[in-house]
Amino acid sequence: MAVLLSCNSTPSNVPVIGFVDAFEDNTIAQAKKGFFDALAQKGYSESKGNIKVIYRNAQGNIPTLTQIVKYMQSEQVTLLATCPSLSTVTAVQSKTTIPIFMMVSPMPDLMKITDATGKAPANLFGVGENLAYIDTSFLLIPTLLQKPQLTVGMIFNQSEPQSVEAIERIKSLAASNNINLVYLPVNTSADVQLVTQSLLSKKIDAFFANPDNTVFASFETIAKACNQAKVPIFTSEAGLVSRGAIAAFGADIYDWGFQSGEQAAQYLAQGNTNGLTYTIVKTRKRVYNASVAAAFGVKVPATFQAIQ
Repeated sequence: MAVLLSCNSTPSNVPVIGFVDAFEDNTIAQAKKGFFDALAQKGYSESKGNIKVIYRNAQGNIPTLTQIVKYMQSEQVTLLATCPSLSTVTAVQSKTTIPIFMMVSPMPDLMKITDATGKAPANLFGVGENLAYIDTSFLLIPTLLQKPQLTVGMIFNQSEPQSVEAIERIKSLAASNNINLVYLPVNTSADVQLVTQSLLSKKIDAFFANPDNTVFASFETIAKACNQAKVPIFTSEAGLVSRGAIAAFGADIYDWGFQSGEQAAQYLAQGNTNGLTYTIVKTRKRVYNASVAAAFGVKVPATFQAIQ
């Protein structure tokens, strides 16, 4: 109940930003920082007294996440900032009319939140991602490992639509590139250790960490198991490289949040959503973890940026 306690009253002319995080994660946290840095760059900050922030984190608990969104509605926040996709979907399903500025979320069609005509909710803004970049991300594995035959392992949460879509895309990509793909489903973070060990028993050459909320939340567990088995990790998320993956081609999480924050600032400045719509993430990078790459004897081209 602590997350539902009311905050101090705020003057009615000060916009209130409700920021909803689904779980605690060092990578995802970069988006929140980017979001508020963008607002500050446009002149909006609590220190200036021209915005008030209500922040809540559901700590991975879905009923709590639903309660948080309802609480934000009861507080009549000016806008909702949602990170990552679990928060966005929960906010949309609440049927609120409050403008939602998403980040670290797939595009609406991948989250299955469009209507029968393919239209997203009218109050959804912010920044999403499609799956096209995954092709480049996944093919980093044969490029950098340079083995004639590869077996790549993955885990995915079968209740996350974007994860299921990603698996289907990668299955086709692997088949067309002579890569043996082994994948296992997980239901919660509690399953990750056991499922990862099961995957590693299948003698995989590499692990691919796809854009999945459960993978994000449990990455340290995955990395520990893979390191012990001497299996390198590749990913489509730049933030996971700093946490132990070798390399990625993917969105910069900080910039993702910053881009969404720029939209939120525009909304605050003009007092309406005219001219705003959800858009795709702009900044993607080829990055690598120098110490992890060296430990696995992987040579990374100079076109990649070292971030660790």
